Amino acid sequence: MKALVTGAAGFIGSHLSERLVDAGVPVTGIDCFTDFYPRAIKERNLERLRESPRFSLVEGALADADLPTLLDDVTHVFHLAAQAGVRRSWGREFHIYSVHNVEATQLLLEACIGKPIERFVFASSSSVYGDEVALPMREDARPQPVSPYGVTKLAAEQLCYLYHVNHSVPTVSLRYFTVYGPRQRPDMGFSRFFSAVARDQPVPVFGDGRQTRDFTFVADAVSATVAAATRGKPGGVYNIGGGSRVQLLDVFELIRQVTGRPLRVERLEPQRGDMRDTYADTTRARADLGFAPGVTLEQGLRAQYEWMTAGQ
Repeated sequence: MKALVTGAAGFIGSHLSERLVDAGVPVTGIDCFTDFYPRAIKERNLERLRESPRFSLVEGALADADLPTLLDDVTHVFHLAAQAGVRRSWGREFHIYSVHNVEATQLLLEACIGKPIERFVFASSSSVYGDEVALPMREDARPQPVSPYGVTKLAAEQLCYLYHVNHSVPTVSLRYFTVYGPRQRPDMGFSRFFSAVARDQPVPVFGDGRQTRDFTFVADAVSATVAAATRGKPGGVYNIGGGSRVQLLDVFELIRQVTGRPLRVERLEPQRGDMRDTYADTTRARADLGFAPGVTLEQGLRAQYEWMTAGQ
């Protein structure tokens, strides 16, 4: 295997790159270091990777990259690069999401035509489902995203499918469900909650706190992604969920147990595009990928908290 990982300096991308490098796989990473959050955070994500002779990093956007050269001798593409965040994807910001999430995906897929790629693994999102899907969410449900971000991830999924059907690019799309753990982006829920506790500040809660999420520890998400590179069915879509569907209010109790500190909750208005509930049916991923999440929510929260406090 020789891998190209897009978004290699990001939260999941850096963990995936480390897993591949540790397995002896040469990895070329590409990342454009958008200003969505501070560059220093991504640089920290890369610290261990930069020590490996099997890892090389190209800085830049996919639209500006020499893709034929980047794909030379590559057997597996892991496309994790994206503009993240549901709440920022509205209005004028949508252009940024369409460029990074849709147009960049099309360019990369186009460059893969005729290449000896064994798998093209695309990182999609549970945001494609929306609120009108029965729980647990199945891959064959009709997706109706309720955020512009979700629309761009669904569009990218469809691009993967059509390039598979028309050009035989062996794409596999993974719908991640709320990935968390060490290196989680600072805008994401658990990072914000732990930071608020550490600073003795109120924890912001959008809505009534009874919304539920299927939380997936990053190591489990990476295991599924690596498995998809060899076992995923080309043209297929898989839910990747941790099996820890929990109300937000119950998460706060777990965080209190992990940190030993009480939380002060500040209730805010619900945000446009936030889904009410997510819960993954992972039957297909279990059967095809051998996916079996191994980290409980409490274990994962402790790992993330220990990582965050170690860096302070």
